[in-house]
Amino acid sequence: MLKLQIITPTKKVVEREIDSVTVPTEDGEITILPRHANLFTLLSEGIITMRDSKEEEYMAIGGGYLETDGKQAQILVSRAFKQQEIDAKLTQKALEEARQILKVTADKTQRTEAVSIMRRSLVNLKLLKKRKRSATI
Repeated sequence: MLKLQIITPTKKVVEREIDSVTVPTEDGEITILPRHANLFTLLSEGIITMRDSKEEEYMAIGGGYLETDGKQAQILVSRAFKQQEIDAKLTQKALEEARQILKVTADKTQRTEAVSIMRRSLVNLKLLKKRKRSATI
């Protein structure tokens, strides 16, 4: 088992024993298993998959870092939300507003913020489409 901690600037979101965790990086996804080689890596905005013998659980994260020594993995991210914490209607509305801003404004600051909101909204919508899976016995 691997001891996992997911921490944001405001709280510890997850602390539990797992069999593996898959995280998004700049170069693609990587999966951390017990006894993994020491690793420190940057994480991209995306979806984390946590697995144990009973279930597979997902979270949307902002960018951050992962550090592991093979016994424990610590993930420090700007944000982390479980599926039940995301409001589909608000997320869809934010996505539509960001797209509208990109269509009508040339202001670099507004466009940068709109791209960030759009990226975050797309990750959240992707997470909402995933289903929590129970292990097959």
